[in-house]
Amino acid sequence: MSLKDTIINKDGHFGDYGGRYVPEILVPIMDDLREAFFEAIEDESFLEELKEVNKTYVGRPTPLYYCENLTKELGGAKIYLKNEGLTHTGAHKINHCIGQGLLAKRMGKKRVIAETGAGQHGLATATVCAKLGLECVVYMGKKDYYRQRPNVFWMEQLGATVIPVEDGGQVLKDAINAAIRDLIANPTDTHYLLGTVCGPHPYPVMNAYFQKVIGEEVRQQMMDQAGKKPDMLAACVGGGSNAMGLYYDFLDDEDVKLIAVEAGGKGVEGNEHAARFEGGEVGIVEGFKSYFLQNEDGQIAGTHSISAGLDYSGVGPQHAYLKEQGRVEFTYAKDDEVIDAYKRLARTEGIFAAMESTHGLVEVIKRAPQLSGDQVIVFNCSGRGDKDLFIVTDVMKDSGFNDYLKTRIHE
Repeated sequence: MSLKDTIINKDGHFGDYGGRYVPEILVPIMDDLREAFFEAIEDESFLEELKEVNKTYVGRPTPLYYCENLTKELGGAKIYLKNEGLTHTGAHKINHCIGQGLLAKRMGKKRVIAETGAGQHGLATATVCAKLGLECVVYMGKKDYYRQRPNVFWMEQLGATVIPVEDGGQVLKDAINAAIRDLIANPTDTHYLLGTVCGPHPYPVMNAYFQKVIGEEVRQQMMDQAGKKPDMLAACVGGGSNAMGLYYDFLDDEDVKLIAVEAGGKGVEGNEHAARFEGGEVGIVEGFKSYFLQNEDGQIAGTHSISAGLDYSGVGPQHAYLKEQGRVEFTYAKDDEVIDAYKRLARTEGIFAAMESTHGLVEVIKRAPQLSGDQVIVFNCSGRGDKDLFIVTDVMKDSGFNDYLKTRIHE
């Protein structure tokens, strides 16, 4: 069996990882969702509608951009950027939100719930619900609710109810727990639009399917622009949806190297990071088996990242499998490296990348000079950086923007 067939399969297991570990009340819900999904992707009318909405509403295909200035500055490999930030709502999250939204409507659901960390998944969910006429409730850790306040504002303008979650560390894992509790309480008319390749089956498979359009486009665009496949693909990994979308079409191309970058936070030696393969252990949490950062008592450990979307203690089970198979190389980037890379991309190419995406860029900057000029790296810019305005201005104390905000607040 090819790796592609393993990653998208009806069983929902990826070697020892994945599965479906849910309360009994959720079993029939997950069964119905699995059957509806696999039925839909064999239905030409569903696939045509998905293709049309992606083209006319999402804005696909997204550009594959040659970073000529950055390439010259670094030397070595040519660097290309897959600009998912130019989708409607500004990130790759819209890909699986459109797919799941259409599926929910097909199933007759009236209400959609979601969790979000960076706010991009919540924003995309709220946008899709507005388009499709579905009620929308978004759960967001209270910590993320404040540091991603612009996205909260936009979600509310779209008609969504955004609920700050005060449990636990008040981050993404706590928002997921709150959404699962909601689904248990409202099992009939509600679809849980989970935002990454985590969770119980069929979510990892389903979201990998809806995200694989990224890599499919990259393959065609690379042939059109450079006449060859990329030599290396790089992406950040929180739950892992943008990386899975980039990698999927190339999983069986052994000559294409796959690099995944986790959140190294303030350093992996302590507890202020979210690098699951640096000290994490196998566990079963939130309905699936994978690697999680855990404390001495086996409880989920706290995490830290400058990026809200990577501040998660677990990683998608498909990624755990691909690492174990040696197909994907995992590394990490620290907060200060991310800020430096963010500035560099902005000043060389005029592109503001999301803090999450910029983790992948850190590794590109390190590796490009080590490669030859006829080699190509494609970096997935999974989202644009305007959502990180408050994070960046807080770090860059000399920007003057925080002083401006304080003045406006006190006027």
